Amino acid sequence: MATYVLVHGAWHGGWCWHRIVARLQRASHRVMAPDLLSLGIDGTPPGLVTLRAWTDQIAAVAESADEPIVLVGHSRGGIVLSEVAERMPERIRVLVYVTAFLLEDGRSLVDSVAEQPESLVPPAMTVADDHQTATLRDDAIREAFYGRCSDDDVALARSLLKPEPLAPLATPVRTTAARFGRVPRVYVECTADRAITHAAQRHMQSTLPCAQRVTLESDHSPFFCCPDELAAVLLQL
Repeated sequence: MATYVLVHGAWHGGWCWHRIVARLQRASHRVMAPDLLSLGIDGTPPGLVTLRAWTDQIAAVAESADEPIVLVGHSRGGIVLSEVAERMPERIRVLVYVTAFLLEDGRSLVDSVAEQPESLVPPAMTVADDHQTATLRDDAIREAFYGRCSDDDVALARSLLKPEPLAPLATPVRTTAARFGRVPRVYVECTADRAITHAAQRHMQSTLPCAQRVTLESDHSPFFCCPDELAAVLLQL
């Protein structure tokens, strides 16, 4: 039996993992899928959210486990994974980046996105007047995130997505080879992703090679469009 901690991506909450949680639990594993601060049902004001605050939150979840965890992150969740691994490498069995941002030391998510002109996300973002959050235009959500998902999944997501705090996205990730670098990494790439393109995923993997690569024929949301395949990957770890 293993302990899995699932970290959601931008605009989402722990709800997006519900099919994966069910499959891992049926295999008798412990699973936690928390809402990051200000997202899901968490009520923290977005102006108080920082990358460090998210890191503190997930580090506390890791500390609460009885054993080193399998730490899984989707999309923007990748920057949280890297920071937590740098802080407590001894508490993590393996890092799993699910079409996620795997960034070198000193680079921010904003830096990476600027190098992805084919991503559908930046043109669809609307920044709030106070510059604390961003939302996505409703007409772009399906094409960017859920191209191969069912209408029911898209309807669920549209009803639950929340404004994304912007401060963490502009914060450089800080990692070292001695700490972050000693934790095994797996990258689950998604070939039909239009938020983080397949080319961008491959570029990040070439910069920070992983111990294992798994390829899914999926859009940006494999937890919806191919949950059996994604769960099988995680169970093999």
